[in-house]
Amino acid sequence: MVRGICNRTRNPLEGSILVVPRLEAGLYDAMLAARAVVCGSGGLTGHMQSICRGRGIPVLLVDQADLAGLAGEVTLDLDSQSVVVGPDTPPRTPSPDDLGSACAVIADLRDIHTVNSCGPDAKRVESFFIREEFLCLAANLRPLDALAGGPADVAAYGRALADRLCAFVEALLPGQRLVLRMLDLRSDHAADVTEQARVAVEPNPELGLHGARWLLGSTAYRDALHALLTLLAERLGEEAGRVSLAAPFLTDEQEFVRLRAHLELPADLPMSAFVETPAAVHASPALCAAGASELFLGMKDLVQFYLAADRSNHLVAGTYQTRHPAVLDGVRTVVEAARASRTPVRVFTLGADFAHYLERLPTPDGYMMCTAELLQVLRPAETP
Repeated sequence: MVRGICNRTRNPLEGSILVVPRLEAGLYDAMLAARAVVCGSGGLTGHMQSICRGRGIPVLLVDQADLAGLAGEVTLDLDSQSVVVGPDTPPRTPSPDDLGSACAVIADLRDIHTVNSCGPDAKRVESFFIREEFLCLAANLRPLDALAGGPADVAAYGRALADRLCAFVEALLPGQRLVLRMLDLRSDHAADVTEQARVAVEPNPELGLHGARWLLGSTAYRDALHALLTLLAERLGEEAGRVSLAAPFLTDEQEFVRLRAHLELPADLPMSAFVETPAAVHASPALCAAGASELFLGMKDLVQFYLAADRSNHLVAGTYQTRHPAVLDGVRTVVEAARASRTPVRVFTLGADFAHYLERLPTPDGYMMCTAELLQVLRPAETP
């Protein structure tokens, strides 16, 4: 089954179904951008059909008279060589098997308990992913105030985070791990949780000094991170290896390498890369080669940067499309680069997009979902 929007324009439209009277050389770019081709003449041995077969693009032959009725969304049944016109048959309901090595995006310790108590399929959740800012909220910490203080304040901040992480690790099932996305406070968000430290006023905080850019300029954060890692090792011993770090808001592999060196991380401590900018998509093969332990695709930011549509601005909600062909092409690039280098890769998905991504993307190592939506896949009969 192949589903998509009919493209009768002859121009490339990524992920579409190209509908033409016959295949010809002038359609080459449009053909390669399509998920499938429907045409009214030709044979399997034609030059353009051969190119399609070589690229894995199915070609469906129909009567010329039937081409006029093909518009909008269609579904091709390749086994029966038929076309269904209209808002498709409902996509199959995703199952726990589709999650792969699932990652639960959590906000607090309660989420781990919730997922791990959901029944036998809890074992499908291989990792839990949490942002450092969420740990701060739960512990009533003000990170920039602490990091602007003296060495004692900095070390206390790191130990407070470690306290929380130890409790998280104790709640994990065998084989599960925890990924900490390091501090990524935009200036507008930082101002809301800061009482003493000075916070820059930026005209566009989304594109400003945060993520890896900010981490590279903070020696205090490096010292706090070392305090965190030291306490984890003291309390958890070998179990401390169940906690890994993720670098946020990266531009490219050079930033990744510089950040790891700046933080003075132990050689055996893995650091993954969060891909959420078009530049990071472009750099994904180099990020793998630079030693990223795994790649996480942050779709919410990736969509807004690909489409220049602020995800928090209702005025451009129609432009912010999580299924846009350009976005999916970027995701495809990252997944294929990661799989080629045998680097684990996980794609964040909203519950509403899960079936769509399953049909249109190469299979990643696993999907990331927020706790509530993940539970709808793990136990659909019990979750409203």
